Amino acid sequence: MTRGKQKIDAQKRNAEKYQKQKGSQIEARAVALKANCPICKVQLANAKQLGDHYASKHPKEKPPTESE
Repeated sequence: MTRGKQKIDAQKRNAEKYQKQKGSQIEARAVALKANCPICKVQLANAKQLGDHYASKHPKEKPPTESE
């Protein structure tokens, strides 16, 4: 069993080890999602997913080009 300064140092190390990450998952998600569906405003990660989304959700519409 530790006493004094060793105990305090061990508590600080444990507190740093188990400290939660800064930032939120919502912010990280917003950074990762790059493509948006202009019809239903769904955010998608890339153009391929946008094409798949159009095929399944908006089959009569033509998917936007990657430059849009």
